[in-house]
Amino acid sequence: MDEFIDILTSKGEFTGETALKSEAHKHGWFHQTVHVWFYTVTKKILLQKRASVKKVFPNHWDVSVAGHISAGERVEKAAIREVKEEIGIDIEESDLQKIGFRKDEIVHPNGILDNEFKHIYVCKLNKSINQLIMQPEEIDDLQLFDLSILKDTTKHGSFMVPNMNRYYDFIYEKIYSLGL
Repeated sequence: MDEFIDILTSKGEFTGETALKSEAHKHGWFHQTVHVWFYTVTKKILLQKRASVKKVFPNHWDVSVAGHISAGERVEKAAIREVKEEIGIDIEESDLQKIGFRKDEIVHPNGILDNEFKHIYVCKLNKSINQLIMQPEEIDDLQLFDLSILKDTTKHGSFMVPNMNRYYDFIYEKIYSLGL
């Protein structure tokens, strides 16, 4: 879905400009996204299999929930909205624990220039995976995996989104530090 998003400088500062997401990806304009990683007390992490119709990394396993932050939208509100849209559950701001902020610059083979600042959160999964409702245009499958999958670089690229080893290491360390 195309939506208006805020355009940022390469340092993450707001420019006061907005554009359609498709235009930002065409021109390589920096913008904001939100990632929410769901974990369980049994050292599991919820991953989504990106839908086969996705323009980037179709059929790869990835972050539990992710999406673009709409123009003028607060980051936490975007996280709550994306969780509801992608996996059909309601969470509160107090459920979200911010663990980081990351700048990524990715040139995809199909020409998409994905220059973004990710706001990264973790959230305890308090629902059964059977209670989650997948958004079909975004997700083909949801599964719980051992947290250790984030450290298994043999899975990155063929199974999970490629070239994200440092990011996955970061997520692993942050979730592990929560005392799982």
